[in-house]
Amino acid sequence: MQVTESKSDGLIRVYDITIPGSEIEGAVTTKLKDAQANFEMKGFRKGKAPLPLMRKMFGQSLLGESIQEIVDVTVRDLVAEKDHRPAMTPDVKMTNEDFKEGDDISLTVAYELLPDVPEVDFSTIELEKMVVQVEETAVDEALGRLAADAVNYETKDGAAEEKDQVVIDFLGKLDGEPFDGGAAEDFPLVIGSGQFVPGFEDQLTGVKAGDEKTIELTMPEEYGNAELAGKAVTFETTVKEVKAPKQADLDDEFAKRFGMESLDSLKDDIRTRVGSEFEQASRAFLKRKLLDDLDGRVEFELPPTMMEIEAKQVAHQLWHDENPEVEGHDHPEIEPTEEHTKIARRRVMLGLLLAHIGSENSITVTEEELRDVMIQQARQYPGQERQFIEWVQGNQQAINEMQAPIFEDKVVDHILAQATITEKTVTKEELEKALEDLESESV
Repeated sequence: MQVTESKSDGLIRVYDITIPGSEIEGAVTTKLKDAQANFEMKGFRKGKAPLPLMRKMFGQSLLGESIQEIVDVTVRDLVAEKDHRPAMTPDVKMTNEDFKEGDDISLTVAYELLPDVPEVDFSTIELEKMVVQVEETAVDEALGRLAADAVNYETKDGAAEEKDQVVIDFLGKLDGEPFDGGAAEDFPLVIGSGQFVPGFEDQLTGVKAGDEKTIELTMPEEYGNAELAGKAVTFETTVKEVKAPKQADLDDEFAKRFGMESLDSLKDDIRTRVGSEFEQASRAFLKRKLLDDLDGRVEFELPPTMMEIEAKQVAHQLWHDENPEVEGHDHPEIEPTEEHTKIARRRVMLGLLLAHIGSENSITVTEEELRDVMIQQARQYPGQERQFIEWVQGNQQAINEMQAPIFEDKVVDHILAQATITEKTVTKEELEKALEDLESESV
């Protein structure tokens, strides 16, 4: 085998490789002999089929298989011999397109190296952590939201108003004939909730228990049922009951709805959860400031192809953010701008830096940590948790995507543990404003 380095430019390496045809032929013959022992062919005893006949039957498929195996081993050995760390999977191209059985194989193997990442003295990093004390007003606000969501409805006399609940029977008709999915009995509908198509709830304002009302409206053009979209329909409606909203009483009985023994214990639980939300927001701000600091401390060469791919992903992502109505990839290719490349540079640089720090300090994601995240995400699919977990376990890309943020947070924690962190007490509004400012300049 002959290996020649044809390019060495920064992180780029290109090699021309020639694999002798005799090596390939030897691999094919070995495969034929291995298969011969258990091969049965009509007219021959088991294991006695002539190799020339087997070669005629299976030679081409074994040739392709042998070439792939030899090329894989050749590239792997090349990288190991050079003691290189490719940034991505090497690009392997066969240069003699007129190859025929018995010929040598000519290859070009190109890859980019992972750069040497400079060391950072974490003890010199100084950051400020914003701390928010949980005030009673925040607890009361959260308690008020719970009460609003737990509103009760009590039967009332008189006409239905905005936010009242009407219990109705209805039958929808198109051209005088009932249509599928247009009927219900004892349906509780809150006027103004927007639960029904536009115009339906408005016409129930002023009805009383016992009223019969025919609601006339035109279905939206974008309605899901094409047979009804844009059509004039009627709903024969009977009002069975009108109910007014009643704010829940904030007492021990109210707390028991949420599994708490008393209102005080519910407030304690809310206080803990609100404090956890503040802590998460504070950490998000601190992490961003740390990444900004690291971005300003280090500078090293980045793999060109990795940069190009990331810039295209950034351009694609931001284009979709600006055009949310477009789904999928059915649109012209988005060419990266200078701003996209700037964002990509930061992402690639920080990604390589954090990966290097994690590797140097033996930081890994444990099976328990991965399992916890997997279970947490599975809860988003009620009734299909098991199928989701099994899908993830059989999908390495999904596993990698779950591991990445866990690994990043562990590396960040490792750095913060050595940095100098001072705390600054701020209000909830000040923390929110700081996060908004970061978001406005987010990459």
